[in-house]
Order: sequence, then structure tokens, then C-alpha cells
Amino acid sequence: MRILKNLLFIVAGSVLTLAAQSVTTSTKFVSPNGATELKVLLDASNLGGTELDLGEMTFGPNLDSGEHVHGATEIFYVLSGELEHVVNGKSTILKPGMVGFVRPPDKVRHKTGPNGSTKALVIWAPGGEAARISSRWRKVEGMEK
Repeated sequence: MRILKNLLFIVAGSVLTLAAQSVTTSTKFVSPNGATELKVLLDASNLGGTELDLGEMTFGPNLDSGEHVHGATEIFYVLSGELEHVVNGKSTILKPGMVGFVRPPDKVRHKTGPNGSTKALVIWAPGGEAARISSRWRKVEGMEK
């Protein structure tokens, strides 16, 4: 819980700093199977530091990410839809307004059902995880402001 509070403090501090330095562009990536999109909102390129990455992820219906690990703490805040968040075999259904997180070396799996897509804000701390993930994904050109 202390780690989560510290991460939220870092995010709040970064957001307050960015209020004076608004970010007007983002980069969008699509997973190899086309079922997931990642819009990178903040990373070292526009944050000016590596303390965190911030993205918006959209998961298509009937998605199963498969079990995997991250090199950073990963926090999901669900904006719409439902996301099954499985950490070390324990499943929780995250609905809009709910938060789920995982820390290394925990194993995580993200799943969606048949009822449409799920959109979530995702924070990785420390930063660098968005670049690691998107290095295997296709960059979408002509991203909106």
C-alpha cells in the first residue's frame, strides 16, 4: 500500500508540473494481433524524466493477454468496460472507477469478455515500460493532438 501511495504522489506531482507544461501530442501503438491499442501520453520524451510512463490502453473484446511479468509496477484505472485482472492466479473484475495493480515479479494476465472493449489509464513506475511494450507493436501514424 505504501508503494501505491508513493506512486500516486509521484503522479500527482508530475500532473501538477505538467499543468504548466501541457502535453499536446501522444503516440499510438497497436499490438501484433490488433486487439489492443496503447496511446502513450507521458514518457521520458515529454515528461523530462524516467519516474513514470502514462498511457491509455484499449482492449478489444475476448482478449487474453496471456500470463506475463513487467519490469515496473503497473497500475490500471478502468475508464470504461470491464477488465479481468489476474495477479498470481487470483482474479478480480475491474469496472469503471476501480484500480488494479501488479508489482514485479508478480505474474499478471489481462482478460476481457465478449461485451465490447475496455479502456483504462495505465501507469508504469519507474518509466521505460511503455517503450519496452511498444517496441514489439506497430506504431500508428497521424496521431491526433
